[in-house]
Amino acid sequence: MAVETIAVLMPGDMGHAVGRVLRENGFDVITALDGRGAHTLELAAAAGLRDAGTVAGVVAEADLILSILPPAAALQQATDVAAQMTALGKFPVYVDCNAISPDTAKQVGAVIGGAGAAFIDAGIIGLAPGKGAGPRFYVSGPDVEAMLALDGKGFQVVRSGAGIGEASALKMVYAGLTKGTWTLQTAVLLAAQRLGVIDPLLEEFEFSQKGPLDAMRARVPFLPADSARWVGEMEEIAATFASAGVSSGFHDGAADVFRILAQTPFAEETRATLDKSRTLEEALTVYEKYVPSKA
Repeated sequence: MAVETIAVLMPGDMGHAVGRVLRENGFDVITALDGRGAHTLELAAAAGLRDAGTVAGVVAEADLILSILPPAAALQQATDVAAQMTALGKFPVYVDCNAISPDTAKQVGAVIGGAGAAFIDAGIIGLAPGKGAGPRFYVSGPDVEAMLALDGKGFQVVRSGAGIGEASALKMVYAGLTKGTWTLQTAVLLAAQRLGVIDPLLEEFEFSQKGPLDAMRARVPFLPADSARWVGEMEEIAATFASAGVSSGFHDGAADVFRILAQTPFAEETRATLDKSRTLEEALTVYEKYVPSKA
């Protein structure tokens, strides 16, 4: 199948960057901006994406649809797209690139397959295109050729099995380490802050855990900007671990940490407006105010 028009739903921090590099590689890249917020409109404009208006407009024009949005919205978006496919009799390939559990990926695949369209399970690992080496799209399913054809078009595409859910499983266990580590570090620091031992703890870390401390200083003060959308990702990871017979408690707790950070004033920032001068100590002082009171 020749792919000429690619839709990105929706053009957030990752989605707009993916759309931009695809456009730069010669594809007609569209999106649906009807009802979207000012930040999304700005990102879509910066990436040069063409607005098809609605989901129906996207389905009518696209050869390939990339779903890239917060995981809690993945199944509903697939349902909306499938309804438009049925109504229009048009069946572009649908690629779910969201941070969802294998079980959720299978549900999305069933919805899209039920409408008569091909489905590809995908998991994105790495920073958005234009930041560092760029991301890798791990893809799985019975036919992933439409995505493999995009390899080298601003990102890498890697085959990851023939089963729906395999790519999502890889994404889940990977993010279970990365984002799980960030939330564990945040929880440790908040507990130390609450217990009045943050200063000696940081001194000890400086002596015996210099590498992890440097990583905390570089990451923990800036987590709130993404925390609201990462709550759902932690819940999907928890469900993934539970389905594998492994404790879900780690990432249920990670979701709780992100809920706290999402309440702070720093959550109003975007990746473009982060206050990079904020120190770890300054951030913890604010975070502590949003930790629920002790019973």
